[in-house]
Amino acid sequence: MKLSPLALGLSIALYAAVGSAATPTIAPVPADTTSTTAPATAPTQQPANSNTDDSTSDDDSQASRNRRAKEAKQLGTVSVTAALDQARNSLSPDTGSSEYVITAQDIQALPLGASTPMNQLLLQAPGVAQDSYGQVHVRGNHANLEYRIDGVMIPESISGFGQTLDPRVIQSVSLLDGSLPAQYGERTAAVVNMTTKSGADLENGGSVGITGGSFGTVNPYASFWGHSGNWSYFFTANYLENNVGIENPTASRDPIHDHTNQVKTFGDVSYLINSDMRLTLMFGTTDNRFQLPNNPGLSPQFGYLDITNFNSADLNERQDEQTRFGALALQGKFGDTAYQVSVGQRYSGLQYYPDEIGDLMFNGVAGQINQGDRASTLQADFSMPWATDHTLRYGLYGEFDRSYTNNYSETFPAIDGQQSSTTPISVFTGDRILAKTMAAYVQDEWQISDAWTVNYGLRGDRYEAFREESQLSPRVGVVWQATDSTTVHAGYSRYFTPPQTELISTENIEAFANTTNAVKNYGNNTPLAERSNYYDLGVSQNIGDHWTIGLDNYYEQASRLQDEGQFGTALIYSTFNYKYGKVRGNELTLTYKNGPWSGYFNFAFNRAMGKEVITSQYNFPPEQLAYIADNWIHLDHDQKYTSSGGLDYAITSNTKVGADYLFGTGLREDGLTPNGVSLPDYFQLNLSVSHDFNFDSFGDLHTKLALINALDRTFELRSGTGVGVGAPQFGPRRGVYLTLEKDF
Repeated sequence: MKLSPLALGLSIALYAAVGSAATPTIAPVPADTTSTTAPATAPTQQPANSNTDDSTSDDDSQASRNRRAKEAKQLGTVSVTAALDQARNSLSPDTGSSEYVITAQDIQALPLGASTPMNQLLLQAPGVAQDSYGQVHVRGNHANLEYRIDGVMIPESISGFGQTLDPRVIQSVSLLDGSLPAQYGERTAAVVNMTTKSGADLENGGSVGITGGSFGTVNPYASFWGHSGNWSYFFTANYLENNVGIENPTASRDPIHDHTNQVKTFGDVSYLINSDMRLTLMFGTTDNRFQLPNNPGLSPQFGYLDITNFNSADLNERQDEQTRFGALALQGKFGDTAYQVSVGQRYSGLQYYPDEIGDLMFNGVAGQINQGDRASTLQADFSMPWATDHTLRYGLYGEFDRSYTNNYSETFPAIDGQQSSTTPISVFTGDRILAKTMAAYVQDEWQISDAWTVNYGLRGDRYEAFREESQLSPRVGVVWQATDSTTVHAGYSRYFTPPQTELISTENIEAFANTTNAVKNYGNNTPLAERSNYYDLGVSQNIGDHWTIGLDNYYEQASRLQDEGQFGTALIYSTFNYKYGKVRGNELTLTYKNGPWSGYFNFAFNRAMGKEVITSQYNFPPEQLAYIADNWIHLDHDQKYTSSGGLDYAITSNTKVGADYLFGTGLREDGLTPNGVSLPDYFQLNLSVSHDFNFDSFGDLHTKLALINALDRTFELRSGTGVGVGAPQFGPRRGVYLTLEKDF
């Protein structure tokens, strides 16, 4: 393994890991608070060498980005909810991993605030590259993200671009990547762990607002929260419509046929059974409707009856997506053992509606697709101290998926691949998949001394669908607190990553024989689980009271490397495998916080390569397969350099200005070889100004004006060529947006 300087903000996770074997520290409740559901003040995290007293700290944003937590003191009485939150947090170690934390305050500082889509929020973290359809790539992986809400894992949805989760529910979100402890599996590129806002920590109230502006954007939203007796609750809902639902396939300012309507809801209801036990029900829904944008000027490839011409600007393709999820979690403490046991279910559905005549004339097939997946889950995590310096953690996870695909297609007869009739014929194909995922883990966190912590464990995974696959995976992570201001971490993880059941499509290839949608039936049509070895090494350094710098190196060696591609007209991804894969990279993170000023800077290098396609080969032309069989190629989502950053200044307590940016050297496109060249560099600058007004008769009104892509620079995310790449997609053009928000 070749290591070079890299960087990532992971101070919070690393320092927390050093002290995690000690008694959890809980922030004090105000002296006049006696209710068991009274709000608790969250611990304020500071650089370890800071001289700032907790009582005079700036604000909770000091805990964000890659700041390392200052060891808090045990003070006074604590609330029951805060104690239970601490017990839940003790279930999830991060020793040896890299963690980047974004708080609710950081989210509000973004130009669009909490109206920022989840994928755009994750782009503020190091090593995260943006793609079309709302996808992001962490450290050279295609998707492969595990989402957790308050420690409960929520299986991914089918959609590649519909954003299911709403940042308005987030109190803080951490991106945990690198060498993960044995607790984490299934999706292994990174863990997106969200801590939700809680009515137990807030006064009874709510918020209503609206964001509107360019491209016909209208986004009203409302939230309300509170607590009564042993009950607490938090609910939020929002509606979004605009005329840029999916990235424009052309460089024009206004895409053609690109309207979207989206509705999202989330709820969290908790009941305190007693001081050591809490029952929580969380649920969420998403309904998204998209028009697929048109690319004018294309020429039809097929004739339809007596029609020989079709204007591609008049196509009317649409796609609808639905997600429903819910989980019931029992969490608490039994003696010295902390636990959380949850059962849940997630339904994900997608329907693609073609333009029957247009799709036939441009693609030789018009397929109406109905795809769905229902996942039922069981998760149990336990943590208990043993001996003097050890914390034992163990648990299990089970998932049962029922996935289906029903396709009704119109296509043309063909002889030797050439259209033989302009009268279409009908083909129906369908499939049902049953899949079982089972995993168990055990790990021990050993605090050898004040300076050294080791977490070692073993994870077992088993996946059953068309075949049975399993693996035992050792994990080990080490944290060294070299000085009060210097933290070093290192880790090794063996990973087992099963394919996403909701994305498996076992095409009935024979049904399309002798048609214009025929493909050669060769190869293995069912994806395989990926197996890999992952190494990570990094250091975090506090400089004075206000600066923190992080460096991180990582290397991954994979067999059966999983990738995803869009091989049809519908915006649905399909999984395939390379026989060999290798990913390496470096990350640098810098954060600053001093009075009214705060800022962050991330820079990452990445190389992600694959060789020899071994599953779903029917999606590839023979000459492409032949080249990849003998040569390493860049993965289509490989981006050499990625950077993000931001700067915020509070002019007064009511008026703030900010700026952030995204930079990338471009994803891949075909050159002389598959994925042989990268797209041009891009740079997107966003600006914002906010002010809180106070009206005698109305009260406080929060306002924010945002300018997205202030320089109006045109850049291409995808060119339409590359392995598994669909149509071209361009980044957003300049837009102006105003947010008005009223708390009550």
